[in-house]
Amino acid sequence: MIATKMAQGVTSEKMSNPDSGFRRSDDSRRYPPRTRPRYLPCFLVLANLLFTSRADLSIAADYPAGPEDYRTYLSRLGPGDRLLLREGDYPRGLPLHDLEGRSDAPIIIQGPRGGPHAGPRARFIARPGVNTVSLLNVRHVILRNLELDGANQRVDAVKAEGHARYAHHVTLENLYIHDFAASQQNVGISSKCPAFGWIIRDNRIERVGTGLYLGDSDGSDPFVAGLIEGNHISATLGYNLQIKHQKARPEDMPEAGERHDTIIRRNFFSKAGAAPNVQSRPNVLVGHFPRQGNGSEDRYRIYGNLFWQNPGEALFQGEGNVALHDNLFVNVEGAAIRIQPHNDVPRRVEVFRNTVLARDGGITLRNAEEGPKFPQTVTANLVFAARPLEPLGWAGNLTGPHELAARYLRQPYASLDELDLAPRLPVFAGVGISPDYPEAELDYTRKPRLRNGMGACQTARAKRYCGMRSVSSLRSE
Repeated sequence: MIATKMAQGVTSEKMSNPDSGFRRSDDSRRYPPRTRPRYLPCFLVLANLLFTSRADLSIAADYPAGPEDYRTYLSRLGPGDRLLLREGDYPRGLPLHDLEGRSDAPIIIQGPRGGPHAGPRARFIARPGVNTVSLLNVRHVILRNLELDGANQRVDAVKAEGHARYAHHVTLENLYIHDFAASQQNVGISSKCPAFGWIIRDNRIERVGTGLYLGDSDGSDPFVAGLIEGNHISATLGYNLQIKHQKARPEDMPEAGERHDTIIRRNFFSKAGAAPNVQSRPNVLVGHFPRQGNGSEDRYRIYGNLFWQNPGEALFQGEGNVALHDNLFVNVEGAAIRIQPHNDVPRRVEVFRNTVLARDGGITLRNAEEGPKFPQTVTANLVFAARPLEPLGWAGNLTGPHELAARYLRQPYASLDELDLAPRLPVFAGVGISPDYPEAELDYTRKPRLRNGMGACQTARAKRYCGMRSVSSLRSE
């Protein structure tokens, strides 16, 4: 049950469940006159308190608030509570510290529903020296439907602080984050403490130093079991997304002994228009998991994304355990995919059913010259680039120079809005493909794919569109 608590006072409803131990004020109707007890025996009261859980006694609350009073409610928030922010400008930031929701009753902070450029919004305006949304020792917290305006201050938009002990099960949804671009070090969403089970969904992030920076630069404070989906990230000085390499997995992290996937799907990553310089970065870089022990078998599953343009670096760089499939890569100014040693080496790597257009390198997989060998696969990709595959010898791919793409794909040289990388005719691999991943039977457009079809877009629907409009239509599904 939810009660609404207003700034002027509190209104609530007590639970009327007869098993709860509470009695309504009209109990007189339950007993005849002269026989109604004046009080319950003490032992019944004590028994009821002993066997009634704290969750049964708590009542979730809604707190409507505005720029003038919202901070007075932050310390009150408990499991199931919602802080409902009205439209307007909020210049004093959003410190979310020591908040404990539950998996079945998260704490929710939300503004009015609206798109990045439509509808009323609760807009938080950055101020010097303080991160706009600060997360410290929080669990099961949802933040959604807000605008975060950096005003080019030298701060981050959302940050799990480095002095926090943890920030677990955080959901960031439908945020519009912009103009945090005073330097490459200013980040849209950053985690600098152990972070488990985050969901980063349907956010628009533009004109920032770095879009998402998850984990600490030295490999401590890992980002584990994340879901990053449906985001539109563009116009960043550095990475659109970087997930840092990981040292040993902390023993006190949730499910520390289990194997986890971090999923990156159905996002748009663009560095179109970036100026190539010494600070050039890939659109996306993922670092390795712990080399041994807990977490060493974790993997990245990266699928259904559109990687768009980068004049100074490759579109994607990775190491460790990576499954990269059913993505579109377009870079008329440089390379597409580089899987290579960085802080460790490529380990279990599967690159399959991607469609790649690049001026320079298409798919490059470089291993360390010495050391153990790991199972690796590059197959069923459509690659049109000056150097389609490095090294050569991977079976079951269709490759050719960039100029050959129009022979096989509908509109490979069109603008972003008109781009269509669906094949003119189905193209089939000469080897069977049966990856054991959820959604692996679907293509980039999330439709059932033709058996052994090559490239990211292979369905039985001849007119199925495959490009930027597909990304937009698949967000939040």
